[in-house]
Amino acid sequence: MTTRGTKYWNGGAIPLIAPEILGDIIAEISDLGIVISDAGTVLSVLANPSQDFFRRLDHWDGKDLRDVLAVESVSKFNARLEVFLTGGRTMRAVELNHSDDAGLWEFPIRYSFHRIGPDGAILLLGRDLRPVAEIQQQLIKAQMALERDYEAQREFDTRFRVLMESAREALIFVAVKTGKITEANSIAAACLDRPRDELVGVLLAGEFELRKRGDLIEALTAQATADRGIAVQGLMRKGGALVAISPTLFRAAGEPLLLCRIEVEAQDTAQADRLTLHLNALYLHSPDAIVFVDEAGLILSANEGFLDLIDVAHDLNVKGRSMADYLQRGSVDLKVLTENAARNGRLRLYPTKIAGEFSSARSVEIAVTCMAAGPNRLFAFVIRDSRPAETARPVGMATPNTSMTADQGRSIMDLVGSATLRDIVAQTTDVVEKMCIETAVHLTMNNRVAAAEMLGLSRQSLYVKLRKYDLLVRGD
Repeated sequence: MTTRGTKYWNGGAIPLIAPEILGDIIAEISDLGIVISDAGTVLSVLANPSQDFFRRLDHWDGKDLRDVLAVESVSKFNARLEVFLTGGRTMRAVELNHSDDAGLWEFPIRYSFHRIGPDGAILLLGRDLRPVAEIQQQLIKAQMALERDYEAQREFDTRFRVLMESAREALIFVAVKTGKITEANSIAAACLDRPRDELVGVLLAGEFELRKRGDLIEALTAQATADRGIAVQGLMRKGGALVAISPTLFRAAGEPLLLCRIEVEAQDTAQADRLTLHLNALYLHSPDAIVFVDEAGLILSANEGFLDLIDVAHDLNVKGRSMADYLQRGSVDLKVLTENAARNGRLRLYPTKIAGEFSSARSVEIAVTCMAAGPNRLFAFVIRDSRPAETARPVGMATPNTSMTADQGRSIMDLVGSATLRDIVAQTTDVVEKMCIETAVHLTMNNRVAAAEMLGLSRQSLYVKLRKYDLLVRGD
């Protein structure tokens, strides 16, 4: 109320305020105020007194505001100005980036549009967004640092697991406070006859017991902290095998942990372990291809020699596939090999050809051994490239007669499976033809279809030759 009893504020109207006072008010309530014409020309710049940076913007007077905006902000300013001039609904504030032509400085401002007079002047009240931008940059840097730490942690975790799995001894990590297993490698899991995932969280005392009375964790901790610690003797609760546990005490994330190296001291087990290592080395480094196949003919594992033979990059590409996919006569060869090996326990020097999906066929000799694997049977294929032997053979062959020697007969029988009957008969006599038919029928266990395919004949032609050599009754 004035002294005359009238109101300063009447019906929502604001009394007239002196221009210099209005400028001070605008400068105080905003970080940056700009008065522009309806064409975008800067008429006046009002800077907050507390913002020293904005006091140096007096040179904007008379310029087009678009000249001091970043390229991506010009279109945003034009769109908002057009809507404002056409009397659109109340607009949200718009964020604009100011920059110079040389790109030496740039800062973001959020502006709101206001009319301040009938002459078309427009007041832009701006709020400095640099603190917000700085916080956003700090958040981005913090996020990037977290991602780098996460990747580094994943890398160290991978190194740890590779190191654990490459160790040749059973390793177990145990929390001292709880006595529970926190980590174990696959060798320790096999030693304890439990899946590795089931070992995590299990009490160590539930898997081993001391030969003498006492607490297992206390005994391990005492030996780990002793000047000349010795392995703790214990017994496996499952199986009762004698073991030596060598502890190492350390602290991680404020929690004491024990690294336990476990050695089974039974002599027969040690010998079995050495034999396993030797067989594994032979499997990995043998120049001959070695493949393990189940009863259905599916490949369980294959060594590098087999991968080189069929030109395959990794054993994952062959695991689970049928061995017949790589043999020249497919399922016929596979059936002959597995059935003869199952019947006799093994089959030696079976000649055929083998090829991968992208490699040419190679002449090979295959030896197969049938092995028991629990209730099931496995077949171990040892495949040797026979091309050097073929190269060493003489090109010409003497034409044998009915009185050929046993050595000549065996050399001809070795050709069955590596060439068709037409090629063999072209260089031999009827005696060789008869021997080849007898060999094919024997290898296929009187399977006429398989024998015909092995010899490259039709089934009808095979029957004709069986009758010719009086082998039909014998074959039945």
